[in-house]
Amino acid sequence: MTVKKANQKEMLKAPYHLFLGCSDAELSIKTSRGIAQWNPDACIGEIAGGKSTLSIGLPKLSVKEAAEAGAKTFVIGLANAGGFVNPEWEPYILQAIEAGMDIASGLHRRLDEIASIKTAAEKYGVTLHDVRHGYTDLKTGNGVKRTGKRILSVGTDCSVGKMFTTLAIAEEMKKQGFDADFKATGQTGVMIVGSGICIDAVVADFISGGIEELSPDNAADHWDIIEGQGSLFNPAFAGVSLGLLHGSQADIIVMCHEANREHIKGLPHMAVPDIEDCINLNLKCASLTNPDVKLGGISLNCRNLSAGEGARQRAELEAKFGVPCFDPMITGAKSFVEAL
Repeated sequence: MTVKKANQKEMLKAPYHLFLGCSDAELSIKTSRGIAQWNPDACIGEIAGGKSTLSIGLPKLSVKEAAEAGAKTFVIGLANAGGFVNPEWEPYILQAIEAGMDIASGLHRRLDEIASIKTAAEKYGVTLHDVRHGYTDLKTGNGVKRTGKRILSVGTDCSVGKMFTTLAIAEEMKKQGFDADFKATGQTGVMIVGSGICIDAVVADFISGGIEELSPDNAADHWDIIEGQGSLFNPAFAGVSLGLLHGSQADIIVMCHEANREHIKGLPHMAVPDIEDCINLNLKCASLTNPDVKLGGISLNCRNLSAGEGARQRAELEAKFGVPCFDPMITGAKSFVEAL
């Protein structure tokens, strides 16, 4: 197994051919959507298998057509419960290998654990990139104060827009002349920018240390914009969220929330927390390593609201908490960055 460090470059060859799987589960393809949104120049096309009707708006190319057009890496651009390679996907992966493409996966299961894929990769001399794996040389966190400034996105739940929010903030900060870097902590972010750390694949004791390594000492006016994961209120993923809060040593947190979501993702018996309770708990936990941490903004995902209702809810949250409330897909992050 290759030993990787946080921030190490993933040597993925562009252009990519993005695989959307064989189902119509929209939320499952956020990896493909993220890559296409934030690194479009690296994408040559998309392919959905079986009877899937999913699309992210890229040219629809067969594996053969993509290879002929110059695709270098076949990206498994989706995630499923359990993070395994669905047997339905294997024929497409094997076709890509036979066409000379490397394979990139952000799944929990390693590609080389699947005999047919490992054998084909060896036969055709292609590389299997398990983006989520290989972090075996991390240290435990120590909480020692680091120089530079840091923003961390946190959430009331999973899949509420933490990655999109941090990418939008980093992009806007650069436009406004800030010295800022996006720091990826999930497989999609890593594939978008080419470096980072898939923190949910790190052994629990090393989560905070991994984030300390991801965002080390820096110049006093440098900002690291750290992608959040999970939620303190999600019983499945609260552990990684807490490790991020401690390791990031955030100066500012941005609370991310999806408007009108009624229950924790996949857990209908658990209600989404009150946003004020969520803000207070995140600030309390973050204060262990940075007593001066502050709420800097609220990112409200308004995808299920009308334009008018979205504007009303954003204005209500701004008035209540005294910080900018924005939807990075609708309003952008300008108001938040200006408030810095």
